[in-house]
Amino acid sequence: MVRPVGVGAVRVSAVVLTWNSARSVGQALAALRRQDGLLPLELVVVDNGSVDDSPDIARQYAPALVIENPRNLGVARARNQGLRAAHGDYVLLLDSDAVMAPGSLQALVEFLDLHPRAGVVGPMLVAPDGTLQYSCRRFPTLAGKLLRQLPASWPARAKLVVDEEMRGLDRSRPQAVDYVIGACQLIRRSTLDAVGLLDERMFYGPEDVDFCLRAWQAGWEVWYVPAAVVVHDEQRVTRRRPGMLTVRHGLALAYYFWKHRYLWRRPAVGVRAVTATPGEEGTA
Repeated sequence: MVRPVGVGAVRVSAVVLTWNSARSVGQALAALRRQDGLLPLELVVVDNGSVDDSPDIARQYAPALVIENPRNLGVARARNQGLRAAHGDYVLLLDSDAVMAPGSLQALVEFLDLHPRAGVVGPMLVAPDGTLQYSCRRFPTLAGKLLRQLPASWPARAKLVVDEEMRGLDRSRPQAVDYVIGACQLIRRSTLDAVGLLDERMFYGPEDVDFCLRAWQAGWEVWYVPAAVVVHDEQRVTRRRPGMLTVRHGLALAYYFWKHRYLWRRPAVGVRAVTATPGEEGTA
């Protein structure tokens, strides 16, 4: 059941961001509607200046709040509009090209229910062909970003990718990770209250990394939960990303490193701060 905004007790709010997403948003919203066991689910769609039919498609999934921006305000600013409008105990941030498998939202919610120190959780992400996407990662470093510019065949680059993307991680069970990418994150309301909203000075990434780092610094944990599976057609966005967005992403990354005052050595939080099993007692 999808409840109108502001009606009754809201367990989960889903904030879906669209930007010229007419080809994909219907599938994402239909999959949300099919999620079982969560009553009620509040739906908020924020459209970032689309020139296609994205807002009209979103309205077909009423009752839903559809916020329309006259232009692209950036990921963080638009998602913050949805976060401010959301009333749920948990808030789901979902890309318009991310389709949740049945029961996945329930799995994420149950993990947060059982593990009170977990503030942010993310699912297993797979491509439409079933290929695993490395969606849980270590915090980036400037050295890593520079090494990624080298040819893929270089051993130093290959070693870096394995490390940053945590490719040696056992992805069959829940794991504490530095961050989960923003294509799909479920965030505890009390974590949002403690950490604050997304940093709007980051137009296009890495606002998801920044939020998870701030969550760790505030005493919360970030977890990968493979019982939840989401099909993520990330190439659909990558193919249409204009050059200006690439520039803005680079500027946002430079700001991220400046903000957190590190370049080469990762912050002393994240997976190093927890044991092998999630905390089940106490609160953050």
